[in-house]
Amino acid sequence: MRLELHRLFVKDLKFGDKTGFANGTLTINKKELLNLISEDPLLGKNLDVDLAIPGDSTRIMPVKDVIEPRWKIEGKGQVFPGTLSDVETVGEGKTLVLTGAAVLTTGTLVRFQEGIIDMSGPGADYTPYSKTCNIALVLEPADPEMDKHDYEKACRIAGLKAAAYLAQCCAEVPAEKVDVFEHANIREAMGAHPGLPKVGYLYMLQTQGLLHDTYLYGVDVKQILPTILSPLEVMDGAIVSGNCVSACDKNSSYVHLNNPIIANMMKRHGQDFNFVTCIITNENVTLADKRRSSSYATKLAAMLGLDGVIISEEGFGNPDADLVMNCQKAEKQGIKTALLTDEYAGQDGASQSLADSCVEGDACVTAGNANEVIHLPPMEKVIGYPEEANVIAGGWEGSLAEDGSITVELQAITGATSELGYTKLGAYTI
Repeated sequence: MRLELHRLFVKDLKFGDKTGFANGTLTINKKELLNLISEDPLLGKNLDVDLAIPGDSTRIMPVKDVIEPRWKIEGKGQVFPGTLSDVETVGEGKTLVLTGAAVLTTGTLVRFQEGIIDMSGPGADYTPYSKTCNIALVLEPADPEMDKHDYEKACRIAGLKAAAYLAQCCAEVPAEKVDVFEHANIREAMGAHPGLPKVGYLYMLQTQGLLHDTYLYGVDVKQILPTILSPLEVMDGAIVSGNCVSACDKNSSYVHLNNPIIANMMKRHGQDFNFVTCIITNENVTLADKRRSSSYATKLAAMLGLDGVIISEEGFGNPDADLVMNCQKAEKQGIKTALLTDEYAGQDGASQSLADSCVEGDACVTAGNANEVIHLPPMEKVIGYPEEANVIAGGWEGSLAEDGSITVELQAITGATSELGYTKLGAYTI
């Protein structure tokens, strides 16, 4: 497979008469975009679109999803297959990417597990989306009593439609940079790079239900058995988020498209190891389902003769059991593992970090302690509803002060402890 990402680099946003791109600025016809998303009868009439640029004294909350604007300009399939377009395999051809831009869904959402993005100040240091030029869709349901699953779908579709629309309007602009990626099929991969270890990526997706959902080619992943996927399919929009989980380690659609584990494994492929494939698996609720999926996913790794796998988690608590099962079963089959997770170690950092563990899990990378408390000063502008700070995960009654400042755990900041490593946190030796 061969995928070309044709990039335009967005450095500024403005509203104007025609949606398009020139000289680093993405111009947006606000009325046209609003008309597009308001076509859904499940959304209310008081919809809005607002803009936020890095460095602005702007707070956006509560944020549900973040989506990178993309459009397929050559090749089969279209962006976000199975959701916006026909179910056609992606990962090949040419895709336009508006690098540096992001569509955010915000407004009166499902509430409890959404997040905060500050464009400046100390909060901006914890979210990668303080550095993107953000187009915020402020949404509301047509009926306040609407089923939450229906409303989540309406918000998800609105964000994806907006992202596709913005990129489509720029499809005739010559790319400023083209990144080319190639990945072999399984038969070719198994014979390639003799002498290098065969490595895979075991990609855990949040699928616990109750609005904790992820979609693969439009299918709710909790309905599938683990399967293999080319990394180029992931990079080309095969996976989208529908999750209403804690903001700090929610894998947004944006981070699936830009998964740094895949990006770095692709860079090291053929040099340090032979990157054979991705194995997609789910995070289940019942013990039987956890056992089924972990056994099946590690069986696929063993059948492919993998020497090692990187395993990433999404979420915390219940999914820690899936992470540990995947680790233990892979190691017992002779497959070396490296785990990527985050921690919920209490505000003092002294509590148990994960809900489960095993002796085999001796190579683990942490994305940080989501319970760490941070104080966010007031911003000049708020897009959305700041009072949600009192109810979202990581906040509490009284998190929002009268002066507009907010005190919360990192859990409430979008992408703060990303378990794909798409985060601004790091470590150094002292």
